[in-house]
Amino acid sequence: MHSFLKFANDNRAGIIRLIQELVECESPSDSLEHVNRFLDLLVERTSDIATAEKIGVSQSGKALKLTFHGGDGDGQVLALGHADTVWPLGTIERMPFRERDGRLWGPGVLDMKAGLAIFISAVRALVATGVRVRRTVCLLVVPDEETGSTYSRCVTEAEARNSLAVLVLEPGTGLEGKLKTSRKGVGHYTVYVEGKAAHAGVDFESGASAVLEAARQVLRLNELTDLGRGLTVNPGVIQGGTRSNVVAAEARIEVDVRVQRLEDAAFIEEQLRDLTALDSRCRVRVEGGLNRPPMERTEGIARLFQTARRIAADIGIDLEESATGGGSDGNFTAALGVPTLDGLGAVGEGAHASNESILIDRIADRVALLAGLVRLL
Repeated sequence: MHSFLKFANDNRAGIIRLIQELVECESPSDSLEHVNRFLDLLVERTSDIATAEKIGVSQSGKALKLTFHGGDGDGQVLALGHADTVWPLGTIERMPFRERDGRLWGPGVLDMKAGLAIFISAVRALVATGVRVRRTVCLLVVPDEETGSTYSRCVTEAEARNSLAVLVLEPGTGLEGKLKTSRKGVGHYTVYVEGKAAHAGVDFESGASAVLEAARQVLRLNELTDLGRGLTVNPGVIQGGTRSNVVAAEARIEVDVRVQRLEDAAFIEEQLRDLTALDSRCRVRVEGGLNRPPMERTEGIARLFQTARRIAADIGIDLEESATGGGSDGNFTAALGVPTLDGLGAVGEGAHASNESILIDRIADRVALLAGLVRLL
């Protein structure tokens, strides 16, 4: 493992240049043109070590599968990443890529362009040190993770079914860079309330307020949260009515649901579908569902983490694990029963925020960790 660490330290400037290129090639989720341009850049930067395949996931969106040269083909190890970021086009002008205070800064640097550069560098470390891996090694980069992976999920799941293990290049947890061995499942629901409009001054009693009924439903939704079970129900947005002098005919509530166990997803689904209006003159309708199943910590995931922990210890890193309420594409692969290790990307802070940055002195050990995992799996 020390040879991988030496490679990463000796080539730090080149790795930073690659990270800069990826960050400065903006790829917001809402611009397929720029996401595709970013994927083309990845193809260019790996053309000497990988075979590229574009896989259609929607009318014009594509995922990129890079199959690296040199694997013997005895099973597949799959790395997962995404091309899209939450940052709108032009953000690079006010948040330019820069190196300062021991960090690299810029939109998408942590989530997750540095993670992609680190994995590519890990494969280069294997090539440079003459290590031949036992498996086919692939990197799947999807175009729509930040918006829920609606279109790419089927591609991710298909690749995972052919894989012995999945390595997710999302950033680690905190400035310690803890790996993620469990994630909550994520659900999005909308509760629609239909009332009866009336003039608030002239004919108040004949109206049935959808806004008032929605407020009652918010209180009911809040009661479904059970922190002991790791289950949270957040009615985050409520909208309704037209004017203050009109009894509201319509309202809606946008609800975020997080579940630690798949069994709780079925429970909360039943509870939401059974919502009824407390005012018999109103009607309640619920749409939506679970977007990502939970990533539960299985024995296979635990063994994979212990392998990573031993590799890290060999290069002087005390690697820890963590659980998180956020979802990733690793949720999909873990739910299929494929051992999945998440948070293997860069170490830093500020994802989706103006202080998004990564620690420069943690790049090398992440390269070595990923190279070691690919070698041993």
